[in-house]
Amino acid sequence: MALPVAFFGLFFAYPVAAILARGLRVDGVWRLGRLGEVLAQSDIRHVLWFTTWQALASTVLTLLIALPGAYVFARLDFPGKQVLRAVVTVPFVLPTVVVGTAFLALVGRGGLLDELWGVRLDTTVWAILLAHVFFNYAVVVRTVGGLWAQLDPRQEEAARLLGASRLRAWRTVTLPALGPAVAAAALMVFLFTFTSFGVVQILGGPTFSTLEVEIYRQTSEIFDLSTAAVLTVVQFAAVGAILAVHAWTVRRRETALRLVDASGTARRPRGAGQWALLAGVLASIALLLVLPLAVLVQRSFDAPDFAYYRALTSTEGNVFLVPPIEAVGNSLEYALAATAIAVVIGGLAAAALTRRDAGRLVRGFDALLMLPLGVSAVTVGFGFLIALDEPPLNLRATWILVPLAQALVGVPFVVRTMLPVLRAVDGRLREAAAVLGASPWRVWREVDLPMVRRALLVAAGFAFAVSLGEFGATVFIARPDNPTLPVAVAKLLGRAGELNYGQAMALSTILMLVCAVALLVLERLRTDRTGEF
Repeated sequence: MALPVAFFGLFFAYPVAAILARGLRVDGVWRLGRLGEVLAQSDIRHVLWFTTWQALASTVLTLLIALPGAYVFARLDFPGKQVLRAVVTVPFVLPTVVVGTAFLALVGRGGLLDELWGVRLDTTVWAILLAHVFFNYAVVVRTVGGLWAQLDPRQEEAARLLGASRLRAWRTVTLPALGPAVAAAALMVFLFTFTSFGVVQILGGPTFSTLEVEIYRQTSEIFDLSTAAVLTVVQFAAVGAILAVHAWTVRRRETALRLVDASGTARRPRGAGQWALLAGVLASIALLLVLPLAVLVQRSFDAPDFAYYRALTSTEGNVFLVPPIEAVGNSLEYALAATAIAVVIGGLAAAALTRRDAGRLVRGFDALLMLPLGVSAVTVGFGFLIALDEPPLNLRATWILVPLAQALVGVPFVVRTMLPVLRAVDGRLREAAAVLGASPWRVWREVDLPMVRRALLVAAGFAFAVSLGEFGATVFIARPDNPTLPVAVAKLLGRAGELNYGQAMALSTILMLVCAVALLVLERLRTDRTGEF
């Protein structure tokens, strides 16, 4: 635990504490009354209200649309199911900047809906809600569908034999068993939408602002660190409460169910109802998940002779000191470094959490590992600039600052992927190897590593994908001569002109393809224990 604790202490707790201290301390005195002053402002209350209700609306809408998909993937067997599973998961690993750009190409000014019917949604909240459904569809399908596939179907069949209708059997038998999984998925969707930044930043414009966007605005545009610090405290408290409830629902799911082998529960659709449901789910996937990405790719090729892609190789008229295409290489290098850091830190933390003699303090660290997913990435990025600019941690001018920030987001995925597999390793195998004289390092190399190798590769893949798309913290610390792909896309979208818009579409397409390739590799490596998140 020494290295994971030191890593999170130096690169998470310290920067966050530094930004809070800078905002809430004046001449060495804490101004806790500032909390009430900020929350009394009408515009801040409006931001809090919008953040909460759009997260609730996004969660409900995602559950309504994705739960039928969870049933289809869990209970029905049809050609192309594995490929479609990968397609459904692609949006989840896409950077939020790409998601916002894709929906801008679909529902924004000059988008597909605007050209066909003269309809624009980029000035309404519907664009944000639909983008959140696009991003979180896989969370519900994987979390709920993964459990649904392992529920014993004979329990529902027994209820049918006793006279219950299909609806009543599902409502009284299956739904209560799925309750903890649905609650866990809903809480994760709420967490992701409550802290939404890239999607709202691009689609919300000046009209809509979440807490995360407001923290960014107060920090980078208004330079009001006091207000930004107060909003960070509010978001931190909300995220902590959400994660506590999520941990409780996960424990319920793990201890209260009778599960069977998932491979034998899916069967071919039978009857008009199941075929209609399958057709409806396929249509919703095509419209909500595939169409925005297809429009994004089409927009990147709108200019003749690949003009948008060729413009990426030039600095003429750009906001960068280097050609935008160099952002591809920068992002790959940063993501590889962040992946290496995340795998080492996350692997050590997972190994410590699986020890039988782990104390309560170590087990409590498990919940803290999830905090970087919910705490404002903007706060972390700006905290890096403030806290890590003096000896002995003067990292402000070094390249490692970006991978460190990205690794913070990747570590929770590594831990969550490796924990189930490490816990499944029979401890007697380790004890037998130790009795035969093997050192702890050799026990790990000869016993644990062969069993967790696939999980380790999957964890590295997830860490690579999320590092590649990290935006909230990177936008502060990426240097102008070394931009990452998400930062480059956001900068290009922020400038007027058709060429800048086209280049943003082209870079987003490249970023989407890189993430999709990484995900397809993950799908080939996926096992029953490592495939659900």
